[in-house]
Amino acid sequence: MDLASRLAETDARIADAARSAGRDPSEITRIVVTKFHPASLVQELYDLGVRDVGENRQQELSAKVPAVGPLPGLRWHFVGQAQTKKSRAIRAAASVVHSVDRARLADALDAAADGGEGEPALDVLLQVNLTDDVARGGVSPEGVAALAEHVNGCRTLRLRGVMAVAPLDEPPAAAFERLRACADDVRSVAPDARWISAGMTADFVEALAAGATHLRIGSAITGPRPVHG
Repeated sequence: MDLASRLAETDARIADAARSAGRDPSEITRIVVTKFHPASLVQELYDLGVRDVGENRQQELSAKVPAVGPLPGLRWHFVGQAQTKKSRAIRAAASVVHSVDRARLADALDAAADGGEGEPALDVLLQVNLTDDVARGGVSPEGVAALAEHVNGCRTLRLRGVMAVAPLDEPPAAAFERLRACADDVRSVAPDARWISAGMTADFVEALAAGATHLRIGSAITGPRPVHG
């Protein structure tokens, strides 16, 4: 299938899954992750109506944004692990950062604001680690409320909700239910932080059933990733 067909088929599957979960498909944001694909693909996606694209790596994000150029309504989501030292570069390129998992990173992103009059707040989500592996990215579920309090106090950040990747060693539905509980913890701190970024190609049905508002879909739409050396 070509790009337009893959996009249409994926969107139809998302709409069906949303309706099956008693959700309104129009309330779901589908983010197309363009990792390792050229900037020209983003333009093709934009021409097909896509307005939310995601990148996992800061270097690729920072190169792709100027290569694509300004397109009205296009939002760049940074969905990968963020290093504190790359906060300025991430903030300069991204509209949304999905992977804030520690106070130090939140402070670095806050400090990276250029201070210009009227600069928009940076939308951020707290990445939650749903595994027992502390080496995985994300704040522990027990630490979510405290991190939410910290981020909510950052002057140039806007806390939007939570993000997680389902573990490989358990059914995704169970993991996403834990994420929904973390989302409730965040809303106890910031009532308007209603975003739940969860669900990829293999598990977006379960994510939608658990309340996901943002899905991160890659190769189901973009096709196989180019060989990356």
